[in-house]
Amino acid sequence: MSKNTSKDIRERIEELRAELHGHNHFYYNLANPIISDKQFDVLMKELEKLELSHPEFDDDLSPTKRPGGDPVDGFKKVEHSTPMLSLSNTYDQDEVEQWMARVVKGLEGEEVVYVMELKYDGVAISLQYENGKLIRALTRGDGATGEDITANVKTIRTIPLLLQEGAPNKLEIRGEIFYPFEAFNELNELREESGETQFANPRNTAAGSLKLQDSREVAKRKLDCMMYNVLAKGVASTHSEAVLQAGSWGFRVPHNSEKMIATSSDAKGVMEFIKFWDKSRRELPFAIDGVVIKVDRYDQQER
Repeated sequence: MSKNTSKDIRERIEELRAELHGHNHFYYNLANPIISDKQFDVLMKELEKLELSHPEFDDDLSPTKRPGGDPVDGFKKVEHSTPMLSLSNTYDQDEVEQWMARVVKGLEGEEVVYVMELKYDGVAISLQYENGKLIRALTRGDGATGEDITANVKTIRTIPLLLQEGAPNKLEIRGEIFYPFEAFNELNELREESGETQFANPRNTAAGSLKLQDSREVAKRKLDCMMYNVLAKGVASTHSEAVLQAGSWGFRVPHNSEKMIATSSDAKGVMEFIKFWDKSRRELPFAIDGVVIKVDRYDQQER
């Protein structure tokens, strides 16, 4: 086999991987597939065949590795680059207004825009990328140190293994892994049919699933992930802008059109968001634990 032929094969493998990662994003994160399932399967089978014939081009981040790999023996503990704190949530109007007054006072009367998001009821995760590739996924742990569960996280379809163009060379995304109601109910139905004890709730089941030693079993659980924070310098000047950027890189993000994220410069707008989701939370396909409110501008957050 000539070097040119080998180079051509490698280029085709890389082309297929990039194309399939892109189609995964359109299908799972945007719910807007641009090719049919049959066309997707044809591309995947071509890639599987090439990888099988050319193991020298193996890559742990290939779309073919999504189903999971061999069982592991425990999880390595890794220190977080930035402490991973739990998010607080609120529904109380007096509490919100008092907090907003403290913010304005601390910023000496500057105009402040607030960003409101849902607090997803799941398991916090830190996703670390270098040169566009997922290199590590850590649980929150005690906030300072988390467990490396990269192999299990790679099975979650809404988490990109390879980022789209435009992402910074070094990036950390923080998000929440959760169990959608439909997938959770399907799992419990299967357990009931096989005489096994049903799981109590989606959150605990998501947490337990991520600690399974066999990533192939995790892949069967149909977990999902929504990002809520971007840790990268110079990406955007506000949190709401950073969320939009993350969506363009391949992450599942909350959308303003779905009223899952919004901004407001006054308490009225903030409370409207809170009251809307207090009434509408049962319409969501996953569980939430309230609403998170932040100052939108990063430079104001740091003061």
